[in-house]
Amino acid sequence: MHRRDALTVWERASVVRVVSPARPRKLAKVPFVELADGRLQGVVSSGSDIGRVYVSSIAAGTYAFACSTNNNRPCGGARGTFCNHIRALVGEAVLQYGAGRVARYLKAETPDGELDGPGLVSMMTATRPAQGDTSAAAPVFSRFLRHLAYLELEPVTAPLPEMHWFPPTRMVA
Repeated sequence: MHRRDALTVWERASVVRVVSPARPRKLAKVPFVELADGRLQGVVSSGSDIGRVYVSSIAAGTYAFACSTNNNRPCGGARGTFCNHIRALVGEAVLQYGAGRVARYLKAETPDGELDGPGLVSMMTATRPAQGDTSAAAPVFSRFLRHLAYLELEPVTAPLPEMHWFPPTRMVA
């Protein structure tokens, strides 16, 4: 059998499976969140400066965390524990993917089985995670900017698979 004949249906298709959000989210505070590269990571708006965003992440298993501005200045609140940006990221990830999926991805198990954003944060901070490096900030922010470029496109009915994280109500110009 030739390689071309052995291609699965999804390899020949121009679309990917889209996972619907667990619950609708507001994008003003955390416009971008993803489970990728062994981390929960995303972009979080600053609470004090509308022109500033933070790139935050938590590593699966170790819960090592990092938070810095898009131009790699460290977050002042992430000193020894999760800052408010990371807490907001976890909360929005739970809304986007569901608490069970986020907990499984981060390899986090709560003792009582209750899974929600604050419960996950409490369980992870109880392990005293270390601050990680901010080397992932640049690629995460770059992906976020690439997604924002889709907002400049004319509205079409053809699927844009990379936009699965973006609520459909915001895609219309």
